Amino acid sequence: MIRVLSAGSQLEVEPSPGRSPDELWLSPAALAEATGWQLRPEGLCQGDVCAPIPEDAREKLFEGDAVYASGLWQRMGRPVLRDAAASTWMLGEAAEDRGRRLASLEAPDFTLPDIEGKLHSLSDFRGKKVFLATWASW
Repeated sequence: MIRVLSAGSQLEVEPSPGRSPDELWLSPAALAEATGWQLRPEGLCQGDVCAPIPEDAREKLFEGDAVYASGLWQRMGRPVLRDAAASTWMLGEAAEDRGRRLASLEAPDFTLPDIEGKLHSLSDFRGKKVFLATWASW
């Protein structure tokens, strides 16, 4: 299995047979589920924003029912990372998108369980002061 991480999502997919481990190929549905970007006739779109895909790039980025996701992501100027085993891929956000969010000083929403398993979302506390403490074992 391959794990694909993107802003706010995580998806596990079967690796594409016969593909280089240096390339991430996904179905259009998996790409949409992992990133929120959908393939439309006008290009790769997220909501009202569309990035056109030139004809000369289409043959490199599409093959049958598969999308060269890591190549498409790089073509959009977004960072792509993978671990040495190519079992986990990260499709990052554009610097300008991160910059806009940082300028707003509003944290992205997330939901996590407390020690009793009850789910809490950051958005439940909008307008209130919140102290977030994090810890990691590494």
